[in-house]
Amino acid sequence: MLLHSQIIGEGRPLVILHGFLGSGDNWKTLANKFAEDGFQVHLVDQRNHGKSFHSEDWNYGFMVKDLKEYCDHYSLGSICLLGHSMGGKTAMSFAVAYPEMVEKLVIADIGPKAYPSHHQDILKALGSLDFDVLKSRGEADKVLGAYIKDLGTRQFLLKNLYWVSKGRLGLKINLSVLTHKISEVGKELPQQLVYSGETLFVKGENSGYIDQMDEIGIKRQFLKAEIATVSNAGHWLHAENPSEFYQIVINFL
Repeated sequence: MLLHSQIIGEGRPLVILHGFLGSGDNWKTLANKFAEDGFQVHLVDQRNHGKSFHSEDWNYGFMVKDLKEYCDHYSLGSICLLGHSMGGKTAMSFAVAYPEMVEKLVIADIGPKAYPSHHQDILKALGSLDFDVLKSRGEADKVLGAYIKDLGTRQFLLKNLYWVSKGRLGLKINLSVLTHKISEVGKELPQQLVYSGETLFVKGENSGYIDQMDEIGIKRQFLKAEIATVSNAGHWLHAENPSEFYQIVINFL
C-alpha cells in the first residue's frame, strides 16, 4: 500500500519523515519554506501514523520498504531525505539500504545507537481516552492532563484526534500496534552498516539524544557526517527553534 503524503512545491525532491506519534502535518510550516527555496517537499505519513494505512507489521524494515515503494511510485530517483527521531531512524536505514537513491541525508536529533523505550506514559495516556464518552478535544485534553502536565506535549498528541463520524472522535494512529511494539522505536542501526554519502546530523542544544560519545559512533557509521547544534532547543528542535533549524538544514542542502 502507498503511504499518504502532502506534496508541496516544485524542484529537487525533499522527503521529510516525522517522529513517533507524529505526522507529516507537523512539518507543514517548514515545508512551505523549503518549497520557496526550490524544493518539491514530500511530507510522508509513515505506516500506523497520520493518514497512512494501519498494519500489524511495524519495524524499520517495513518502513524502509514503504519509503522505497513511495519513491518508486513518484519516480523519485534521487532524493534529499530528512528524518526526525523515529523518522531519522527510518532515514538512516533507508540510506544504508539504497545509498544510490539519497543525494543528501539530514538526521534530526537521533543517533544510530539503541535507545531505551520511554514513551510508555504517553501511550498509557492515549490509551485512557474513551471515545464513547469524550465528545470534544477539550475533554480529551483534560483526560491527557492527568498523565501529561506539559501543554505542548498534549497539543502535539491531540493532533492525532480526528472526527470518525459526526460527534465521534478517534485516533489516527494505530495505538494498539504502536503500544505492543514500542521497543521497535529505539532499535539500533546495526553497527556493521555504513553510509558514505553526504550527511548532516542536527541536535538540540538542550536535548540528551546525542552526546559527545554518540558523535564518535555517528562518524564511524556515517563517514562524511557533519554535526550541527540548534541553540535553545530540545528534542523537538524544528518546532522550538525553527528559524535556526531551517538555516542549518538549507545551508547543507
